[in-house]
Amino acid sequence: MRMLISFAALFLSVLLMQLSSGGLGPLDALSGIALSFSTQEIGLLGSAHFLGFFIGCWWAPRLMGAVGHSRAFAAFTAAGAIGLLAHMLVIDPYAWALMRIASGMCVAGCYTVIESWLQAKVTNATRGRAMGVYRLVDMTGSLAAQMVISVLEPASYISYNILAIICCAAILPLTLTRIKQPEIPSAPRLKPMLAVARSPLAAAGVVVAALSGASFRMVGPLYGQEVGLSIDQIAWFLAAFVLGGALAQYPVGWLADKYDRRWVLIWLSVAATISCGITIAAQDVGTMGVMLMAGLFGFTSFPIYSVAAAHAHDFAQSHERVELSAALMFWFASGAIAAPYLASVLIGLYGPPALFVLIAVGHVVLVVFGLTRMRARPTRTERTAFVYAPRTSFIIGRLMGSQRDRSKTDADS
Repeated sequence: MRMLISFAALFLSVLLMQLSSGGLGPLDALSGIALSFSTQEIGLLGSAHFLGFFIGCWWAPRLMGAVGHSRAFAAFTAAGAIGLLAHMLVIDPYAWALMRIASGMCVAGCYTVIESWLQAKVTNATRGRAMGVYRLVDMTGSLAAQMVISVLEPASYISYNILAIICCAAILPLTLTRIKQPEIPSAPRLKPMLAVARSPLAAAGVVVAALSGASFRMVGPLYGQEVGLSIDQIAWFLAAFVLGGALAQYPVGWLADKYDRRWVLIWLSVAATISCGITIAAQDVGTMGVMLMAGLFGFTSFPIYSVAAAHAHDFAQSHERVELSAALMFWFASGAIAAPYLASVLIGLYGPPALFVLIAVGHVVLVVFGLTRMRARPTRTERTAFVYAPRTSFIIGRLMGSQRDRSKTDADS
């Protein structure tokens, strides 16, 4: 309990950051609709966010080395707040895209600082509990963020001001904490091809996970609006996706530890493809039916990143874990940059069902590739424990890597 209290400031900053950044994506999509932005322009905003996210992941460890944890956190938070407040000063989709780059940098930078701080303070005895609470706070914030838009008016300065206030509030717990700042960690080397070398299937899996999650969360409000959902219903629609993904973590993790992870990955993609097909065919099943479909889609697609990451780590050495996690994050960010814009273009050309057609095609390709890879080599008999892997920063591997190795040691003993 004392350990959790000592980390309370960090966890509160995570919660506030999730509320602010998580609410911005759907609010921008709904504001873009209200301001008559084209579907392609709305998709561009989502892609710009992940471009900023990638830049922030790469830059944050270097900025921490130059100015320290607290100052780096304050700088990234200020960039995010400026981007939020500037929205209603310049009504232009391309200007908003630049602001979304700032918000993406803010998210990645702040998570990098927090996870670096956690890594320096946890011990082997407290790591499991600390990471469990961290994941719970992160998921709770993500779920609550989807509901925030139900009370925010699109294209309103007040709405963006509220998110900016929450973003600024995230500075207070971390900068006022009495916990001594840790030593500056070394920035992980970015070696994208390491993920491909260890597991081509895992690299493909995280790209498809990005295709599913980024396109749904950034362009999903467009789909909801097109099928007749109100703003508060769109909030529940997005929340159902996150909730479905949260509920899937334990059963999927149990399956991934018990059975060949390639089969788990393949069957998840099969289920995600089926859920996409049902969603396309059942647009007229009513509001509750649409919510259930979103939850099912989240249940089948959300865990794919963690399963793919666990499969990649099965083929890695302990000293490679940080760089491998960063490489997997690189491929996720690359897919997430492209997915929202591509999805919005297809929606503009072929209508709302094109979103789920695109995602289904991605999963079909992953199934075929997975079956092909199973012929190439056998799976590892000695495996790391399944760990839910947040897509937050390039240094998340420092926390996850130690937990994977410790879990494996416990299992061997």
